[in-house]
Amino acid sequence: MHFWAPDIDPSHPMECTHPERYAIQRLDNGSYLAIEGSEQRVHDVAVASEAYLFHTHEAALRAAQQLNQTGRGPVDVVKIEWEPDPDLTPSLRG
Repeated sequence: MHFWAPDIDPSHPMECTHPERYAIQRLDNGSYLAIEGSEQRVHDVAVASEAYLFHTHEAALRAAQQLNQTGRGPVDVVKIEWEPDPDLTPSLRG
């Protein structure tokens, strides 16, 4: 099986340019979760573009499960279509 793709660099997973991201959404009101300030407090935002975006489904799912288990839910993970900013994307041409 082929697991590698040129737009996902396993040695730099936080810099991948794959257009999928995942956010956590509240089930009761549809808001998304974001992280605020140096104390990293979780707060609600109205639109997905302002939410904290996870690079992997597994990380988002882990966070959502933890929030639900600690009584800070109900939340679920949603897939966000994300377009990388070409000005911030590292060049692959060297």
